[in-house]
Amino acid sequence: MKTSEIATLKTWITESNRIVFFGGAGVSTESGIPDFRSVDGLYHQKFDYPPETILSHSFFYSHTEEFYRFYREKMLPLEAEPNAAHLALATLEREGKLRAIVTQNIDGLHQKSMIAKAKREPKFSTRQHNRCTRCGKKYPPEFIRDSAGVPRCSCGGLIKPEVVLYEEGLDDACVEGAIRAISDADMLIVGGTSLTVYPAAGLIRYYGGSKLVLINRDETPYDSYANLIFRDPIGTVLSQVV
Repeated sequence: MKTSEIATLKTWITESNRIVFFGGAGVSTESGIPDFRSVDGLYHQKFDYPPETILSHSFFYSHTEEFYRFYREKMLPLEAEPNAAHLALATLEREGKLRAIVTQNIDGLHQKSMIAKAKREPKFSTRQHNRCTRCGKKYPPEFIRDSAGVPRCSCGGLIKPEVVLYEEGLDDACVEGAIRAISDADMLIVGGTSLTVYPAAGLIRYYGGSKLVLINRDETPYDSYANLIFRDPIGTVLSQVV
């Protein structure tokens, strides 16, 4: 990481007032949560089925108990805390510079960091909910953690995490909101994502500015589009400029 690159990033942040952050699983690795595609990621660990198969719509309904065994072990980091990257972004949000965070993560750490920095009650949920597929009743993540086997609602219905699984479509309103935010951004910071999962990765094509910053340990298909690239941990980079 060169001093000149950090200086450029700091200048761009100072000049910008409509910053958008687009992040993936790599944002939370500094909080002890494994990502998917790095050497230590979930895709390189041994399971009875590939993670992308386990985390799919069809697998959830055909192998529900196996899904929840994996989900409890790998996807419920309830003790994790925001790291330097989350806190730096929360600072930018409090200063009025960060307009939006577009994230593929379900750990709730972005929201948790916003509360910690703002010291106020949020207007949004910070918790990942789970919903009965029969009656719609919501359950907190602790219910899933503390249950055994396949979690069932009091009505007997199957409880399903409110996350987008493989084979499921993204919410249209969320996608449209992300496109609007990225299109209107005067600076786009992309961090902790391989940019290989679509349609999410394709969203950065809507950015038309000249301050595209890419912070990722490995190369991505979008490196040639970036105006500034860092191969260092996101928290290490952002904590030096915020």
